[in-house]
Amino acid sequence: MLTPPLLSRLALCLLGCVAVVFPLPPTEPPLIDSHPFVAIWHAPINQCSKLEIPLDTSAFQVVNTPAAVPGQFLTIFYEDRLGLYPKADHVKRFSGGIPQKGNLTGHLAKAQRDIDHYISQDSSAGLAVIDWEAWRPLWDQNSGSKRIYRKLSLAHAQDTSPFLKSKQITSKAKKQFQCAGRRYMEKTIALGVDERPSRRWGFYLFPNCYNYGWDKPGYTGKCSKKTQRQNDQLLWLWESSTALFPSVYLNLSMRNSSATALYVQNRVQEAQRVAALPKRPYTMPVYVYSRPLYHNQNQKFLSQEDLVSSIGETAALGASCIVMWGASSDYNNQAACESLSEYLVSSLNPYLANVTAAARLCSKVLCQGNGRCVRKSYGSADYLHLNPDRFHVLQADRKYLAVGFPSAADLRALAEKFTCQCYAGRTCSAKLSRPRKLVLLWV
Repeated sequence: MLTPPLLSRLALCLLGCVAVVFPLPPTEPPLIDSHPFVAIWHAPINQCSKLEIPLDTSAFQVVNTPAAVPGQFLTIFYEDRLGLYPKADHVKRFSGGIPQKGNLTGHLAKAQRDIDHYISQDSSAGLAVIDWEAWRPLWDQNSGSKRIYRKLSLAHAQDTSPFLKSKQITSKAKKQFQCAGRRYMEKTIALGVDERPSRRWGFYLFPNCYNYGWDKPGYTGKCSKKTQRQNDQLLWLWESSTALFPSVYLNLSMRNSSATALYVQNRVQEAQRVAALPKRPYTMPVYVYSRPLYHNQNQKFLSQEDLVSSIGETAALGASCIVMWGASSDYNNQAACESLSEYLVSSLNPYLANVTAAARLCSKVLCQGNGRCVRKSYGSADYLHLNPDRFHVLQADRKYLAVGFPSAADLRALAEKFTCQCYAGRTCSAKLSRPRKLVLLWV
C-alpha cells in the first residue's frame, strides 16, 4: 500500500512523463514573503563601483557579494572560511589531507568561531552555503584530479593495517574515507543549523546529476540510475541539510543548443526529487546556482535563449530561487564592468523581472497565493512568462513593476500546464481565480 509520503515522491517521479496525478508534497514557504521565485545577485560589484560604472541590480530581490563580508543575506563559506577543511594536492596536505586524518574537534571549534564572525546571533532569515569542492563524500565519485584522495586513503589504510590483503586494504580505505567524510560534513552542517537556525544550510553542488555529454548524439540530459542511487546513499546529508544548492552553470559550447534545457531541467528535477527524500512534513527549498556568463570564461554572457533554458527552466520546475554567481576576476576592469552594465539593462533584468512577476501571478491566480506553480510535466516547454500583449514590465524608482490583466486564455493555459505545490501550513489547490482589476506586480 502506498503511504502519503510515497505518493508524494511518486508524483515527483511522474513529472517527466505524464501530468501530475497526486498532489505534490508541501514545501517550505519562501524566505521573502509573496515571492515564490527569488533572484539573488551573488557576484562582486565593488570594482565596478570604484570605476563609477553603474550596475542596475533592481530586478534582484537580494544583492550580495561572495567576498568575506559579515552580515549578508547569503553567506558563502569557502574552504578557508569554515573550520579546518582537510584537503590535499600532489604537493601539499592541509589539515591532515584526508578527512580520516583531520582534527574534527579542532575543525568544529574553528567553524564555531567562523560562524560567529560571519553570521550574528540575532540574524534574520537567510542562506548559508558551504562550498567544499576538494573531495566528494562517496569514494566512487573521487575520480580524475580527486583520485588523490583514494591514493592517500589507501596509503593510510596500509599504514594502519599492514598485514591485510590488497582487496581488504581497498575495502578498509573506502570505509574509513566515507565514514570520516560523512562525519566532517554531517557535524559541520549540524553545527550551523544548531547555531543559526534562521539560516537555510546546505552544500554547494549538492545534489549533482553528472549529466554531461551534451555534445553527443541522442543526449537526453537525464541523470543516470547510478547517480540517482548514489544520491540516495547520501540520505544522511539531505537529512542534515535544510536547503539544496545545485548548479546549472552553462558551458560556452552549449550556447543556444537544444541540449541546454535538457541539461538544466534534469539537474533541477533531481534536486527536487532529493528534496523529498527525508521524512519531513515538507520538502526542502531548492536554490539553483547559475552565472550571467558562460562557464570558464568572462567575455560572453548568456544569450536570450539560454536565459530561458536556465532561469526559465528553474522557475517553471518549482525551484525557490536562482542565484547568479560571479568571481572577482569576472568584473575587474572597465571593459568587463561596462559589458555587465549593458547586459543587465538590456537582457538579464527584463527577463528576470518577467519570470519573477509571472511566478507571482501564477501563485496568486492558481494557488491562492499559498503555493508556487510547478510544471505538470517536467520535460515540457512550458514556462512562467507574462503575455507581452497583456502585460508591460516597467521600471520605476529603481524597481521593476509588471502591469496588466491576464486574458481568460492566459489563465486557462496556466491551469492546463501548471499545478500547485502548497507551502507548509497553508492550504491551496490548483483552482483558477480571475483578477477583477488591473494587476500590479512589484518584482
